[in-house]
Amino acid sequence: MHHFENDSELPTHLALGRARMRPSGQPAGSRDLPGLIRPRPAELSRPPRAQARSLRSLAPLRIPAIRPPLARELEAMDNQVISINGQANGKAVHGVNGMPELADQDYRKIADGMAIAPKITVVLPVMNEAANLPGVFASLPAWVSEVVLVDGRSTDDTISVARRLRPDVRVVLQGGVGKGDALAAGFAAATGDIIVAIDGDGSTDGGEIVRFVSALLSGADFAKGSRFSSAGRSDDLTMLRRYGNKMLNILVNRLFGTSFTDLCYGYNAFWSRHLGTLALDSPGFEIETLMSIRAAQAGLTIHEVPSYERLRQHGTSNLSACEDGWRVLRLIVQEKREARRRKTRRPKPFMAPGRLAIDGDLRVLPSPGQAYAGELPDGLVSGSTGQVAL
Repeated sequence: MHHFENDSELPTHLALGRARMRPSGQPAGSRDLPGLIRPRPAELSRPPRAQARSLRSLAPLRIPAIRPPLARELEAMDNQVISINGQANGKAVHGVNGMPELADQDYRKIADGMAIAPKITVVLPVMNEAANLPGVFASLPAWVSEVVLVDGRSTDDTISVARRLRPDVRVVLQGGVGKGDALAAGFAAATGDIIVAIDGDGSTDGGEIVRFVSALLSGADFAKGSRFSSAGRSDDLTMLRRYGNKMLNILVNRLFGTSFTDLCYGYNAFWSRHLGTLALDSPGFEIETLMSIRAAQAGLTIHEVPSYERLRQHGTSNLSACEDGWRVLRLIVQEKREARRRKTRRPKPFMAPGRLAIDGDLRVLPSPGQAYAGELPDGLVSGSTGQVAL
């Protein structure tokens, strides 16, 4: 067995993991954090050879990566473009632990100690919400890359107010009717890597977007807002809507094996690459239920994010508790029936023509039900099913 005399002979992943030890046995600059491997007091008294053998025995384990300290504060990295094998502000850029940096991405600070590269698109379905838009746009974080406003034939100055508040807003004129139709149009026009859907009446807080983005960056495919999870709550739910939401939520969890705490809430976020998987095709308020069911059926990783729903600031809601509740119920039944059909449906057999190799020459055999076109070598006959027998 080879013994390592010093750190220069250690494998790279072990040499990086070694730290200067304090007299107390705790690595310098470290804290007692869960998941970190701390050396035992008995190992500290071993000679260097024994310590090297002890470190070598940890090679197969998944040791938490140690992030190198930043050379400068995150504030100095705002709006900085980093390229693969390129330069940033005239200085060469290298990836951490051998991983290259993202190409031509603008890292933006979204919270203390957190900077992101993916583009964020916020989709706002609105109709006659001119009075509510100032509060909605004021709550959006500055690092949001794009805002798509879907207008459902507003009769007030909703579009002009939106363009005055944010000149780069993308306005989509809705072709159909309903919230689901508006969201589908907005999602199709979005160009960001992450799509966030919020309401245009001021009931959803744009300041909570960081929670949804953090959930997606932590490994989720779909981040679902919940007014009944952890710190979530609502000032807008009536007793009828609260009870109906709970019953529909229990039904979905029983039928689809999910564990949702809130089914009918419009604050959701997902990676845009999953838009085709969701295949949204419901025009009304049941769109939020459809998104949750389709995401669960597709096996996407779903994280619930606590959210606080506020009262509408101005105007009246277009939601009808009874009518839209029945629409949601019908949707749940339809999705369950379709799920059963997919489960029992047998795939059709794939029947493609074969190839006959004769002295290095490839000839295409006929498909079933067709005769062989051309001359066959001696000893071969063409069957009606496309089989060739000797």
